[in-house]
Amino acid sequence: MHARGHKKIAESNDPKEKKKSKSLSIVVNNKVMAIAPAIILQPTLIIIVTLPAIYSMTEAEALVSLKSSFSNPELLDTWVPGSAPCSEEDQWEGVACNNGVVTGLRLGGIGLAGEIHVDPLLELKGLRTISLNNNAFSGSMPEFHRIGFLKALYLQGNKFSGDIPMDYFQRMRSLKKLWLADNQFTGKIPSSLVEIPQLMELHLENNQFVGNIPDLSNPSLVKFNVSNNKLEGGIPAGLLRFNVSSFSGNSGLCDEKLGKSCEKTMEPPSPSPIVGDDVPSVPHRSSSFEVAGIILASVFLVSLVVFLIVRSRRKKEENFGTVGQEANEGSVEVQVTAPVKRDLDTASTSSTPVKKSSSRRGCISSQSKNAGELVMVNNEKGVFGMPDLMRAAAEVLGNGSFGSSYKAVLANGVAVVVKRTREMNVLEKDDFDAEMRKLTMLKHWNILTPLAYHFRKDEKLVISEYVPRGSLLFSLHGDRGASHVELDWPARLKIVRGIAQGMHYLYTVLGSSDLPHGNLKSSNVLLGPDNEPMLVDYGFSHMVNPSTIAQTLFAYKAPEAAQQGQVSRSCDVYCLGVVIIEILTGRFPSQYLSNGKGGADVVQWVETAISEGRESEVLDPEIAGSRNWLGEMEQLLHIGAACTESNPQWRLDMAEAVRRIMEIKFEGGHESRSFADSHHGEQSQRRHGTNSFGSWDNIEYGSS
Repeated sequence: MHARGHKKIAESNDPKEKKKSKSLSIVVNNKVMAIAPAIILQPTLIIIVTLPAIYSMTEAEALVSLKSSFSNPELLDTWVPGSAPCSEEDQWEGVACNNGVVTGLRLGGIGLAGEIHVDPLLELKGLRTISLNNNAFSGSMPEFHRIGFLKALYLQGNKFSGDIPMDYFQRMRSLKKLWLADNQFTGKIPSSLVEIPQLMELHLENNQFVGNIPDLSNPSLVKFNVSNNKLEGGIPAGLLRFNVSSFSGNSGLCDEKLGKSCEKTMEPPSPSPIVGDDVPSVPHRSSSFEVAGIILASVFLVSLVVFLIVRSRRKKEENFGTVGQEANEGSVEVQVTAPVKRDLDTASTSSTPVKKSSSRRGCISSQSKNAGELVMVNNEKGVFGMPDLMRAAAEVLGNGSFGSSYKAVLANGVAVVVKRTREMNVLEKDDFDAEMRKLTMLKHWNILTPLAYHFRKDEKLVISEYVPRGSLLFSLHGDRGASHVELDWPARLKIVRGIAQGMHYLYTVLGSSDLPHGNLKSSNVLLGPDNEPMLVDYGFSHMVNPSTIAQTLFAYKAPEAAQQGQVSRSCDVYCLGVVIIEILTGRFPSQYLSNGKGGADVVQWVETAISEGRESEVLDPEIAGSRNWLGEMEQLLHIGAACTESNPQWRLDMAEAVRRIMEIKFEGGHESRSFADSHHGEQSQRRHGTNSFGSWDNIEYGSS
């Protein structure tokens, strides 16, 4: 192409047209500066084709458009045109955000009805979770399959009906959670579900599906239920690991697991083998080409693996700037459902995001290196120094009330969590050292103690053991991994008991403190093996800056502390009650949020339900089906309500709360150990350095 004498070709002169269309131009100074579709008529003549610009909705406009498709849009009165859905001051109800971007819609259980227009949702590029469960939507399956980047879809408890096309899920390869239970779907289960590579949860129960169950052999599938449909035939081998209840209510299903053998169909006789001169000759000359092809493919694969390993090692060796900057840029929100599943903290998964491990790497800032050394206060996991920490590969875990948290893997393979905080600057170094060593002396299975610290006047690093399962908050509301252990009723009761035992121990050994814990919430409860809970971020109340303590410690969210500034041990009891209610209902508490907007006011909700005799209605549906334990669940719910009384004088004290919790019957209907027996056995429950939480590479989620 020869166009030296021209700087720009065929540009629209109408200023209005410039706004409505994109003029495709070529700037030529021996370089092609822009590329555009063109029709070449002659070697020196180019006609530039102008394309109309595609109008893109803002997130607010897209959500308002979606709202208008509902028959009762007045239920979403906070969705007002001209305002920002992710505003920190007034975030729209039912909208989950991360860094100012809409990432989830949590509109469950509010009575919505009408149509669901998917076109506006396509404008929400960060949308990963849609929760419309327990509403009044009807008709055929909406066109959610057009949103290929969706990770979780919750439509249970509506009146959707009709067949779902077999190829519906073909483009939804990012989907991890699909809940279609309690609708009126008919036809066969879509075979395209098999093509979703990382499907983790599939709930199709209480519909009218017919035919065979697709062979969903994906090992990542941890929840599966097709009960109460009209399915028939055998159960695929890859699904036999699930409980019988997952298949009940389908009279046509058969398998030894169900106590009903499948009738074997007669196989047609195999054709007689071809013998003698009828055997066709097979050319062997192609075999050499096949061998050569296999060898070449093997060499290519080996080279690729070596390249990836070298590249990975180089990345690990690279230093990453200042840690604080990474905390803001590298966190990823974990989605949760609503109303039962609020994600990610976020989970946190509402406007408080549950943070997921970032892929960003780094080391501790060089500022820390020059300020002092790392002080080891617990050598159970070995001895390491600041240089070891600076060389470690690090990952952002998330931001909590105290600051940012990072996972660091040391050269010896030990994984630790580094918490960087600017909120504990009250004490001088000697006093701070004494307090950290006092916390290190705590020895209880349900208490996780610090390993080391780094002291600077305006900033502290607190290092503790990394726990792969992560927090209770993440397990309840977050994006659970393949190794996630289902939180059934026995598991939840065990967690509550462990929290209670840990709190009783803190109240025994830190008896002189007004707030022995001070920051009890689900994000500060880590889950070890067999759902054994471990408390973290305790005992810091007199180290936190007075100017920020109300925003830093959850105990200051108790009504008497928030309204009158009255802080006492009863505030810890209030925190315990919120956690108990959160565990039983599965809802994300609005009490965790600084502005109280988002999540659910679980305290008021449970108080109202108890006064009206509707306790069973507020229980998490995932455990409410265990009817044999309904009495125990309601008993624990009443304890949680008694711990969250608005008047602290009516609230239980910690000893009484723990005693009542320990009296609830445990697995198999056996009476649990008495509170006295539990306390007497505390010495046998001490954590030792030989304890292992498994490989930290299995799940990359830690404390936040």
